[in-house]
Amino acid sequence: MNHEETESLLKDLVWLNAVIATELIQITENTSAILRKSPPPASCLADHNRIREIALSIAERCNPDTTLRAHLTGHE
Repeated sequence: MNHEETESLLKDLVWLNAVIATELIQITENTSAILRKSPPPASCLADHNRIREIALSIAERCNPDTTLRAHLTGHE
């Protein structure tokens, strides 16, 4: 594998990890809401939004044409 292929693969893996991370946050929020029968605490939602934004920033740095932002804004 040459340098360009390795770099491309690493960018894809970072992007995929950001997708997984943001989806796991959403699963956690949904599960919490189901178990509590109410939304998660506001402090948790604020923390999750900050984490999502960091993951999104990383993903977009590696893959600027990602559709992840559009998908994530659909969760809110």
